[in-house]
Amino acid sequence: MGKPGAYLQVDRQEHGVRPAAESVRDFEDFVVDLPTDAQREQASRCMYCGVPFCQSGLRFNGARQVTGCPLHNLIPETNDLLFRGRWDEAAKRLALTNPFPEFTGRVCPAPCETACNLGLHDDAVTIHDNERSLSDYAWERGMSPLPSADAGAPLVSVIGSGPAGLAAAWELARRGLRIRVYERDEKPGGLLMYGIPNMKLPKWVIERRVNLMEESGIEFICGVNAAEKAEEIATESAAVVLACGSHTPRRVDVPGADLDGIHFAVDYLSEATRALLEGRKAAISAEGKDVAVIGGGDTGVDCVATALRQGARSVRQIVRAACPPQEVDALTAWPGPRNAYAQAYGQREAADLLGEDPRLWSTDTVGFADAGDGTVSAVQVRPIASPSDDAQEVPAQLVLIAKGFTGPEQPVIEAFSAFKNVFLAGDARLGSTLVVTAIADALEVAGRIARDLLA
Repeated sequence: MGKPGAYLQVDRQEHGVRPAAESVRDFEDFVVDLPTDAQREQASRCMYCGVPFCQSGLRFNGARQVTGCPLHNLIPETNDLLFRGRWDEAAKRLALTNPFPEFTGRVCPAPCETACNLGLHDDAVTIHDNERSLSDYAWERGMSPLPSADAGAPLVSVIGSGPAGLAAAWELARRGLRIRVYERDEKPGGLLMYGIPNMKLPKWVIERRVNLMEESGIEFICGVNAAEKAEEIATESAAVVLACGSHTPRRVDVPGADLDGIHFAVDYLSEATRALLEGRKAAISAEGKDVAVIGGGDTGVDCVATALRQGARSVRQIVRAACPPQEVDALTAWPGPRNAYAQAYGQREAADLLGEDPRLWSTDTVGFADAGDGTVSAVQVRPIASPSDDAQEVPAQLVLIAKGFTGPEQPVIEAFSAFKNVFLAGDARLGSTLVVTAIADALEVAGRIARDLLA
């Protein structure tokens, strides 16, 4: 342990954020990193516990929730090395279990911090920020590609290049197999590239990793519908990994759901990113509009933040859940997730700019109002506690449905179902989950495939 008792002397200090009035003017990263000395001091707060629940990856509620790192990162060891200033060793220790800390250090909701023992009586260690800092350091120092596979090594095809697809490809290549990745979009990255906004995960971060993977001999084939080439792909491959995600959006089946101006969140966010990358205006834009986001999860937060950056007049987020309490006794929930009130970045920005938290709690969507020309003018809502009350209207000329996903798109699954050498990984197997959980699952699947093919 680097500094015994540091957690008694050093308060938690998270990364900073750009002021909302500044951050919503562009789509650049909103995070302001701590200086390296301050990050080292934060790492010193780790207690090096005898039982480090931070790296446990425990599952709750029928495996739908996780606490502790699903990748089982060696967190106390990594923190200790970081505190001691042994950055190279700390980055290597992190890389033993996590192939993509540059992704998880930016978009993971940090279940490791939920399970931190220190969090029982004080503020948890800044594990998430420590990870991001170590990853950025490693890339600044220079990352080496993997050795390319032998020409005669078995070929494994990976369908999808989101977090699970990239993780499976990297791990299989690391073990000496030839890898070919098929992606239907024009760029690799899947959810990471088109589902998560640039201010949360800058696209150069993904492109940098893909370039390193190509230098490692991994082949990316984009703009391909793998379902149409299933027989060819399965026949030429020793194994196929379906890492095509869980992209079928959950609908809101209420009157008026077919009005113009109502879009699924994934379509809205994807178009916003494409427009940014192509230097054009988005075809679906919040500019000058009242925006309603239906759904209270991370995707809904991303919609709120994107709408603000596009110049929305107002943004409301309609949430069926009740507003959580300001504080929760950690002992009643630990090491499981604690449902306490908090603002994610988009909600914080909306509150700063518009004067209040954008969420309407305990509110059900019961319909959509027609402006008279086939376009939406408002969301009709009703308090869940008073279902007999008359519906109220929330003005909205743009409505974004962020209610999650029901599963993978069936054409790809069905096209490969006739072949025996096919494996599911990530959200395609688990359903919609965390990026870190999808990566962990893909690594497990890749290990099984490699053991079979290289036995």
